[in-house]
Amino acid sequence: MALENDTRAPDFELVNQFGETVQLGSFRGKRAVALVFFPLAFSGRCTSELCELRDNLALFQNGNVELIGISVDSKFTLRAWAEEEGYDFTLLADFWPHGQVSKEYGVFLPEKGFANRATFLIDIDGIIRASFITAPGEPRSLDAYRTALESVQHQLV
Repeated sequence: MALENDTRAPDFELVNQFGETVQLGSFRGKRAVALVFFPLAFSGRCTSELCELRDNLALFQNGNVELIGISVDSKFTLRAWAEEEGYDFTLLADFWPHGQVSKEYGVFLPEKGFANRATFLIDIDGIIRASFITAPGEPRSLDAYRTALESVQHQLV
């Protein structure tokens, strides 16, 4: 079961597409974070979704929200995919232990071996303020991101 809103987001450390360690807790007190779990790099629907985020990156930047994608892919796969698609945001490898962070957030699909499409908006205090998950195979809409970002911004006022 996915984590609920108004709960503390579990802290974690994962490597990004460049092999650098990124800790969720390092954003606390500095900026909100949008964690975007997705099944697999290079798949058609995931590519389409993340390209839409790439093309609308200002939605996050204007709200001082760090956009972070997470999948069970290796850092090497994520780097190749980011370079091919021009993603200018962090992609994290939940590679080993396989899907551990996805499991902590309650969005890992054990029968598939990867995470469901799930998004968690975490405020600067590390609290999940908005989240949405789609059914397997169903893409997330940009409007869902807008609504979630607005709810996080209202909480900061």
